[in-house]
Amino acid sequence: MARFEHLDAWLAWQEQLHPNPIELTLQRPATVWQRLGAPAPARHVITVAGTNGKGSTIAMLAAMLAAGGYRVGVYTSPHLFDYRERISVAGQPVSGDALCAAFAAIDAARGAISLTYFEFGTLAALQIFADAQLDVALLEVGMGGRLDAVNLIDADVAVITTIDLDHTAWLGNSREAIGFEKAGICRHNHPVVIADPDPPAALRQHATAIGAPRWQIGEQFTLREQPAQRRWQIDYDDGTGHRALPYPALAGDFQRRNAAAAIVALDRLAATLPLDGAARATGLQQVRLPGRFEILATEPLLIRDVAHNRQATTALAANLQAAPIAGRTFAIFGALADKDLIAMVEPLQPLIAHWFIAPPGGSRSATSAQLTQALRAVGVAAEHISCAADPNSALKQAVAAAAATDRLILFGSFVMLEATAAAVSLVRNGDRAAHSSP
Repeated sequence: MARFEHLDAWLAWQEQLHPNPIELTLQRPATVWQRLGAPAPARHVITVAGTNGKGSTIAMLAAMLAAGGYRVGVYTSPHLFDYRERISVAGQPVSGDALCAAFAAIDAARGAISLTYFEFGTLAALQIFADAQLDVALLEVGMGGRLDAVNLIDADVAVITTIDLDHTAWLGNSREAIGFEKAGICRHNHPVVIADPDPPAALRQHATAIGAPRWQIGEQFTLREQPAQRRWQIDYDDGTGHRALPYPALAGDFQRRNAAAAIVALDRLAATLPLDGAARATGLQQVRLPGRFEILATEPLLIRDVAHNRQATTALAANLQAAPIAGRTFAIFGALADKDLIAMVEPLQPLIAHWFIAPPGGSRSATSAQLTQALRAVGVAAEHISCAADPNSALKQAVAAAAATDRLILFGSFVMLEATAAAVSLVRNGDRAAHSSP
């Protein structure tokens, strides 16, 4: 008999099962996966690692493959609003019943082995995919790569997007150390696509040492812009490539680098997974991904973005500068305490007229005092910082202070975006209650 009947009960129990919320190892989940029979999750597997850009790259891979008629499973983390977002089959989030069934099977197989919340979810995704008769499984690494539970599966193609300092307590405090961890998803005789224009030497050396053919941006392939036509192209070093590609629907110049990584990865599977130019174009133009410079409302303009490290907030700042407005820009900001808060806010400091801050919630949340300290360290005056008890209140305060010509940017973590869902709904629906101070 299953331990629980409802998804919420399973998730609450999983959060408390293992003594450490994060414990990077393959040994425990690998043993349970073998007990489950270790079925192949799909005919083809693409695994994506990186500091930023993983979700966008997977979204574009999924959109192009779906446009080509393939049956695709997608596993990503964390979720924004609903745990079921993490696992989708053929474009649809998995049902709660399917998750509960997978959790029950994993619970029965694990015996006395303790699993983390993330490991339970990863094994569930693999089990659900194995039963779904997929053409392709797209797997997003949760943290690092080498010891992440996703790395139980040998990828036909590995993709590494960018490498920067994040999760340093677990991955190391240098790009070289982090690059080595992410290189762990590479496999012998299976290509790795690297979209970081300046990858750490450790990543390149590991790929070479294990015999994983490298497809490195700037070497085996390059990007060329055609801004007048809003087109771009990929050129391979052998003279082939893709011409007149449409801009991806996701905002930001960096998204073309993510798109290139996705296309180059699919080209590596072209012999058994062919995709024509129409499917590529349709996928790029129709891709959607919540929380990536996502415009939610106008007058005032409300944008949310999951940017939660310096590399991501630098890209966010570039997006804001590329779209100037007549009014002011306000930030609604909260982050986790294990982040480099000063590095995170510094790129945005010159662009923000006022900061509305709040702890996003949860055990890892930064306090208002920590958030304030980071802002003061980069030169934000005290009178330009307003503290709220919670993210919804911070967003309401910002909306109340904004004129129609102003812009609000909500960012800092997935948790922050999830915590503001109620206030965002009010703003999007035009409810005047959202415009009154709490």
